[in-house]
Amino acid sequence: MHAYRSHTCGQLRPEHVGQTVRLSGWVQRKRDHGGLLFIDLRDHYGVTQVVFDTSAAQAFANAEAVRTESVITVTGPVVAREASTVNSRLPTGAVEVRAAEMVIQSMAEGLPIPVYAENDTTPEDLRLKYRFLDLRKDKLHRNIMLRSQVIASLRRRMIEQGFTEFQTPILTADSPEGARSYLVPSRIHPGKFYALPQAPQMFKQLLMVSGFDRYFQIAPCFRDEDARADRAPGEFYQLDFEMSYVTQEDVFAAIEPVLRGVFEEFAGYSKDKPWTVTSGAFPRIPYDEALLKYGSDKPDLRNPLVISDIGEVFAGSTFKVFASIVAAGGVVRAIRAPGAGGQPRSFFDKLNSWAQGEGKPGLGYIVLEGGAGKGPIAKFVDEPRLARLKALTGAVDGDAVFFVADKPEAAWKFAGQARTRIGTDMDIVEKGAFRFCWIVDFPMFEYDEKAKKIDFSHNPFSMPQGGLEALESQDPLTIKAYQYDIVCNGVELSSGAIRNHRPEIMYKAFGIAGYSSEEVEQRFGGMLNAFKYGAPPHGGSAPGVDRIVMLLADEPNLREVIAFPMNQQAMDLMMEAPAEVPAERLRELSLRVVLPPKKAD
Repeated sequence: MHAYRSHTCGQLRPEHVGQTVRLSGWVQRKRDHGGLLFIDLRDHYGVTQVVFDTSAAQAFANAEAVRTESVITVTGPVVAREASTVNSRLPTGAVEVRAAEMVIQSMAEGLPIPVYAENDTTPEDLRLKYRFLDLRKDKLHRNIMLRSQVIASLRRRMIEQGFTEFQTPILTADSPEGARSYLVPSRIHPGKFYALPQAPQMFKQLLMVSGFDRYFQIAPCFRDEDARADRAPGEFYQLDFEMSYVTQEDVFAAIEPVLRGVFEEFAGYSKDKPWTVTSGAFPRIPYDEALLKYGSDKPDLRNPLVISDIGEVFAGSTFKVFASIVAAGGVVRAIRAPGAGGQPRSFFDKLNSWAQGEGKPGLGYIVLEGGAGKGPIAKFVDEPRLARLKALTGAVDGDAVFFVADKPEAAWKFAGQARTRIGTDMDIVEKGAFRFCWIVDFPMFEYDEKAKKIDFSHNPFSMPQGGLEALESQDPLTIKAYQYDIVCNGVELSSGAIRNHRPEIMYKAFGIAGYSSEEVEQRFGGMLNAFKYGAPPHGGSAPGVDRIVMLLADEPNLREVIAFPMNQQAMDLMMEAPAEVPAERLRELSLRVVLPPKKAD
């Protein structure tokens, strides 16, 4: 018999009754019933109940002494449980092992965090410091296994779609990707630095220039940016892919079956009921339409509420608050809430208080009833204006219409927040569904109020719609780009684009953003030089693996689907990184640390 195990702790079934087996694992629970002692023995594969009695004196003594989460090896016969003691919640619950021998392989000290506890309230930083214990918890263990299986499925589906897996450099040059890069000092080139890639952007484009046709990799990416619930600091992984001789629709057609297939495959992984996934082509929503109808460029399509532009209803009206906003170039947005007219007054008061908590004056509304309007601002909406409001929003008797008035950007943002809040409070957000869409037609440029200049609004390597002619003849702020995002349930999974593969268009686009030809050549010379020797039209995208798994696991935070994440301050509490470096190592790298001055108390 093997020194440690003949079977795993998730393997034994009634057909094994009578066999002598050997199991190894962690002591999950102990229950002492006097002359009988029960241990739930756990390994990667499952849990088996082991019974100790005084007939095996040494094994019984060892079982009494061992602490939870110690590693033990048990040998003994498999016996059937009595009908009244069968545990239907365990695959192994019809049998147990009666211990004849037990060896303590590793005795655990007192646990700094609970591994198995009801209503675990351990602070996150303590969980991350003892992540190796945290990962023993069933839910987290399942999440990490889900991640592995999702990556395997993505890889298989991409290969089936004709893509070839490549690896691109980790030590490379710095490039503007919208975030800070991590820099790595060079020992043999004093004063010079490598950068960890924010994405394999330029390398995957260079692969297309090199004559490869369909590239992908599960790519590690590194960005020195602040943490959020849906963004891990430091590093993340994405399904990076690129294709040659393709239009935007070709890219969509290639990746949609991959994402749909993965979500269909794993949608019920941690759910009580099967979830549905968007069928057919994912909806294409222009960026401007997304901001208007959903108040976000990451719309959650499970929420049926939509936003309407109804500024004309209040233009020149006696409701001076809204009328003055419209006259000053602002907008009024309306959110129709079907059937909300039947809600109690407390429903509307609660929403109003929420809006005030967000720093707004409140959330105005009208309830439609008997062909008329009721509510705080209904008296300002005469019959013709009410008719126009109904026409613009589709509202009918029994509905409520909520209003947001402000400058355009502030209005669409708060209207989007209000749409989410109203949908949640009404409990009308679709459950058990993954709803995908593409956001398309992003603006190529935006005006940077802080820098007082035009800058790229998205990916600087994207092809402008209309090409060189658009750059030479249009107002830059009206130019759209072949840029697109994949969104699922309000979570952005990736950004992508059809790339700008022509040097003359790249020089012009960067010139509009304030870069000289010399700067462009200095910063992007490798790729720009390659484009001068024949580059195919190409495009791609890069769905985030961490976010895909987070959605499938139904977790609110990325750290629940990453084996060894940093905390929100970008610190690895378990390995104590980042850490100070000895002076001799700094001298080796020709570096000197200059700390910022301490703030006065």
